[in-house]
Amino acid sequence: MIPLRDTLPSRSTPGVTILIILANVLIFLYQISLEPFARNEFVAVYGLVPARFDLSSLVTSMFLHGGWMHLILNMWILWIYGDNVEDILGHGKYLVFYVACGVAAALAQYAINPHSRLPVIGASGAIAGVMGAYMVKFPSARILTLVPIFVFVTTMEVPAVVILIYWFVLQIFSGIGSIGYSHLSQGGVAWWAHIGGFVAGMILVATLNTRPRYRRRYDLNW
Repeated sequence: MIPLRDTLPSRSTPGVTILIILANVLIFLYQISLEPFARNEFVAVYGLVPARFDLSSLVTSMFLHGGWMHLILNMWILWIYGDNVEDILGHGKYLVFYVACGVAAALAQYAINPHSRLPVIGASGAIAGVMGAYMVKFPSARILTLVPIFVFVTTMEVPAVVILIYWFVLQIFSGIGSIGYSHLSQGGVAWWAHIGGFVAGMILVATLNTRPRYRRRYDLNW
């Protein structure tokens, strides 16, 4: 299932979400403009390398990506879910929330494999936090989703709670399956960053106050 868009309109301009997307795109363009050796060095310095843990890399690593598809998929998912979460938190609180989820995601991946020498990069942990917050606050929202049925492909509106729980369960099974291979040197998906970010997003958004002028509107609609 591939989410295309949600059917819940945002009631304010998602300025922070747009700025985060622009920052990721600009940094990636700079990253790929480097020569291969310099590019690897850039990722090694600013990515999170668990074996030489550095606090600043908890933040910088979430603005690096491993390729065009990695970047596009992450930014697409952020655009689908981020505007509504920013709407209810407000711009400043949303930015802090996003970074906090990214840090929690990186720490979760570090806890699982603290001796890895491979850089952990990508915004997916922070975006997973946004997805967790969306599930808590907008479980009844509908997500227009591309669904393959045998040899056919169709679209249907799926409740957000269904598609997000489905996604989270996949991360858990994949994360558990990856534990036995954590000693290997090849790269892969940071499943535990996704899990940690999602859980952090659920917890954080439940403890934060939404903006009063939106709370009543959303309660009435959902």
